[in-house]
Parts: sequence; C-alpha cells; structure tokens
Amino acid sequence: MKDLKHMYYFEKLLEDANNELIRQAQGEGRKCIATLCENVPEPLLNLPGTFSSRLRAPRTGSIEMATYYLTSFLCEYTRALLERAMEGGYNFADCLIVPDGCSMLNRCAENMELLKTMPKEHFFHEYMEIPMKANDNGLNLYVLQCKNHILKPLSEKFGIDISDGAIREAVKEHNRICDLIRRIGEYRKEEKPRITGYEFHIMTMATYAAPKDLLIGKLEETLEELADRKPDAKNPYRIRVMLVGSEVDDVDVVRLIEESGAYVCADRFCYGSFPGRDRIELTEDEDALTQVCRQYMYRGQCPRYMNQDKIQGRRRYVKELAKEYRADGIIYQQIKFCDPWAYERTVGTQVLREDYHYPVLSVDRPYAIGNSGQLRTRVQAFVESVELKKIQRN
Repeated sequence: MKDLKHMYYFEKLLEDANNELIRQAQGEGRKCIATLCENVPEPLLNLPGTFSSRLRAPRTGSIEMATYYLTSFLCEYTRALLERAMEGGYNFADCLIVPDGCSMLNRCAENMELLKTMPKEHFFHEYMEIPMKANDNGLNLYVLQCKNHILKPLSEKFGIDISDGAIREAVKEHNRICDLIRRIGEYRKEEKPRITGYEFHIMTMATYAAPKDLLIGKLEETLEELADRKPDAKNPYRIRVMLVGSEVDDVDVVRLIEESGAYVCADRFCYGSFPGRDRIELTEDEDALTQVCRQYMYRGQCPRYMNQDKIQGRRRYVKELAKEYRADGIIYQQIKFCDPWAYERTVGTQVLREDYHYPVLSVDRPYAIGNSGQLRTRVQAFVESVELKKIQRN
C-alpha cells in the first residue's frame, strides 16, 4: 500500500517522551499534566491552559538503577519509567497525577518524588484513590478524588479554569479525537484492510502521548487519505487477531505480530482504542464531572475493578469485540510481573477458550521487546495453528 502522508511524523512523535508537540504547547504557555494510568479521566487533564501526557519510556535500555530501588519483582513498565525519570527524561512535566491502579505504579511514582526526579519549579505530585467496585459508592469516591487531586490543585497551583463549562469544552475536544480514531479504526474490519494494525497503533498512541488538539488536523487528513487508499491486491496476512491485556506502548509489539502473519484487527489494552477512545456523552441535567467519572468507571476494563459484573463483563467485552472485528484468534499478553493482568490473563484465557471457543495465545513479555526471537516464534506457531484450524473448518 502507498505510505500514509503523516505516518513518519506520528512515528517521530513517539521516539521521545518530550516530543515536538509537547514543546510547542509549552511554548504557548500551557501546563503539561503527566499521568501513568488509564484510570485518570483524560478530559480533566485537558482543560483550557493544560494538556495531558501519558508517560512512556521509548527506546528503553538498561533499567538497573530502577531495579535497585524497586526490586526485580516489579513490572518492567514501572521500572523503565523510574529509570527514565532518573535520567531526566520527564523534566518537561509540570505535575504528575497518579491513581492507585496498582501498587507498582504507586511505588514508581513515590520513588520519583523521593528522588526528586522532576525538579521543575512549582512541580507537584498527586495520588488518587480509584474505586475497586463500579457502583454508587464507587462513583462518589471517584468524583471526590478527581476534585481533590486533579481540579483543586490545578486551580490553586496554576490558576486553571475548572468550571463545569471548562470541563464540557474539554470533553468536546476529547470526543473529536475519539471520533477520528474510531472512524480510522473502522477500516480494520475490511476483508483486505487499507490500514495496518501497526499504523493504527501508532496513531492511537500519539493521542495519549501528545497534546490532542495539535493532532486533530493531521488525523483528519489521514482519515481523508484512507478513504481513497487502495489495499494490497493480495492480503499479506494469514489470520486476524485481537490483541488484549496490559499496557502496550512499545511500537515493536504490533509490528512483530504483523510481520509474523497475523493482522491486528482490534485492541483491548492500556494505550489502545477500546475503551480508551470511546466518546463521553454529556447531558444538561447533571454536572459534567460526575458524568465523566461515571462513564470512565462503568466502561473501564481494568482488572482493578473486582465486582462480579465487571469481572465477567471484561471477558464478554473481548468476545464481542473479537466477533465484531472478525478475529480468528486472540493474543492475550501481559508485561512480566504485572500482578493484576497476570491473574486476569490466566482466567480470561481459559474463559475465551472454553466458553467462547476462541484460539488464544497467552504470553508474558518484557516491556521493550526489541526483536524478540522467542515471542516471534510463539506468534508464528500460533498463526500456523489457527490457519490450520481454519482450513479444516472450511
């Protein structure tokens, strides 16, 4: 297929946490609100005068110093983040807002604070408590935490407008990005897709790592370009897979899977489009903050939520997406030593195989896979297995 006009631009944005658009936005006087987890409602970090950035550690090498502080039993994502922070890689951030999505994230952020890794003037840390059950009590806690640890400090420290009107404007901008990503992602349903899973992954990640409003123009042009893009005459992929599980911000993960013959047609992982790029619908009969928190809580697919409706719903959610996007199989992955997703992956794999009858490849992986021969071999074997089953079925 013909190369997309802005693909190289999106790839360059992801090479460094302090990317070109972050520098541009800060040059305009806006504050960078950094976070580490999908459980922080993004529109609240993108009020007038601010923009959000989900921290990553691209091109990770040694994580020895972070391992000294966090031990080798914590997930490599948190260790890579702390290592990059100690190197000064996040000095652009104006504050860090961290939810207790897991104890490892908390320990990572606490060490960043204790080691004074981000010495910017007026920099502050905030720690949020996130509900473990999606119900009315959980919603009340969520709203209170967002008020006390996002809105209040942004107003007091930076003079940011935190009014209901400002939140509604931020939701409108959030929805523009979601609509664009969703419409681009719809092309993945085609028999011969005109966009690769890798290209879609790159664009989606850019919307987490850079100021959203500065990406809208290029995403709109890409959507127009895709409307006329011709897919390859011969489909280069042998099967279609859905990628599920924990945090995926390494650009090599999806690329390795597709080079092994499996088209990544849908995603359900942190940094993915489902459910992270779902629209937020607001009405006039309730304050915007409560509505934002309610939708984040009930649509969230994080294994932190422990009530049975959420636990069972996470497996159904994957099954329904796999059906909608016509996945032949599912790759269920988790970063090594990620405790929440390790349990979720183990049980989820069995449910998807036994109850929903999907072939599932279940793997734990390093944070930065590079050119992992072991993972490539496992994916190739999975592709051959699923392809053989398809032939036998037909």
